Amino acid sequence: MYEGVIIEKLFTKDLRFPTSLNSDGSDAMHTHPDYSCAYVILETNTGQKAHGMTFTLGRGTEVVICAIKALENLIIGQKVQDIYNNFGDFWRKLTSDNQLRWIGPEKGVMHLATAAIVNALWDLWARLEGKPVWKLLVDMSPEQLTSVIDFRYITDVITKDEAIKILKEKEDNKKAREFDLIKNGYPAYTTQVGWLGYSSEKVKSLCKKYLDQGFTAFKVKVGQNLDEDKKRCAMVRENIGSSNVLMVDANQVWCVDEAIDWMKSLAEYKPLWIEEPTSPDDILGHAKIAQALKQYGIGVATGEMCCNRVMFKQFLQAGALEFCQIDSARVGGINEILSIYLMAEKLKVKVCPHAGGVGLCEMVQHLQFWDYVSLSGTKEGKYIEYVDQQHEHFKTPVVIKSAAYMPPTDPGYSSEMFPSTMEKYEFPKGTYWQELANNK
Repeated sequence: MYEGVIIEKLFTKDLRFPTSLNSDGSDAMHTHPDYSCAYVILETNTGQKAHGMTFTLGRGTEVVICAIKALENLIIGQKVQDIYNNFGDFWRKLTSDNQLRWIGPEKGVMHLATAAIVNALWDLWARLEGKPVWKLLVDMSPEQLTSVIDFRYITDVITKDEAIKILKEKEDNKKAREFDLIKNGYPAYTTQVGWLGYSSEKVKSLCKKYLDQGFTAFKVKVGQNLDEDKKRCAMVRENIGSSNVLMVDANQVWCVDEAIDWMKSLAEYKPLWIEEPTSPDDILGHAKIAQALKQYGIGVATGEMCCNRVMFKQFLQAGALEFCQIDSARVGGINEILSIYLMAEKLKVKVCPHAGGVGLCEMVQHLQFWDYVSLSGTKEGKYIEYVDQQHEHFKTPVVIKSAAYMPPTDPGYSSEMFPSTMEKYEFPKGTYWQELANNK
């Protein structure tokens, strides 16, 4: 089907949105973020275009763009049939360049750049197949799906043969689950009520807004001031009621013992989880926190800044998280994310994806849909994060009905932005940023 199709061009764009002006996205660690992305457009010799991205917070996006350009020579001139026939091998080649690997390996800016390119490659594959990415994944045989994964470094937890066996065990009721997904969607929780820079009045009004839309799970940012956290958690709990779900998120600001003590003080508000309680690299610290908070019924959630499958493997092995938060742009794209889902399934840890930034809701929904239909087979106790911003910039934005993500039908990874958005928000030459510079 793809014979003769060659990737001829790779374009990059530094897109930034001024979310800091209204405190959208604000938390204890990132007080003034401008939600942004390093955006990739691939173009083939047949004129087909594909779109991918990785999420950033403004300054530094230009560094990710440089890393993408450093990988460009590994992409340009490639036959797409060769990539998709041996996608696992190609992914390893992309992450194992003998010189570029030194400034990773498989982490940091280089891995963010890898994610942007790999996400674009999946968008291209789905477009060529005429399917949304979730359906492309669902329709793959266990052998085909596992062939896109690099199992190096994780075979002590899961091998390719084990992964194939797990996937085959779930094949019997796939059609019924796909029908259910199309009809009922997938549960969402909202973080939109909880940004730390919002006033109490705004938080109350947003609680009412999302309750009216059918949401039953709400996340609040915490971590700057304990007394203020108590007041805000009490206020949100009062507004959403005792039967609905509350999560809290510290965005990495605490030391380990501080996190335990702080969460003991918030336990009366019955949070389902504490998200990112300490450094995203501290596996044993998370394990200590998880053990200490178990008696309070509080789980640990983390993963949005976990840099690769190896660290996820150790988090899962150590019992350091109860809720695994994969991010569609943090590790090396879908290929690597699939391996994390498989490890989580084997070790029976719930996956609840992070989806707070530009394009993350649009992309990550595809992965969780695949997990439900093909892998875990359940939605029980699981959610996809939902943040209600920047969706208007996408040609196929997420669709939420009765607090559930509804699966898209358009081909691709739902990652294509409008040209008008790029013209306005490309940094620093976009019209918005030019006007801002001229008015200073």
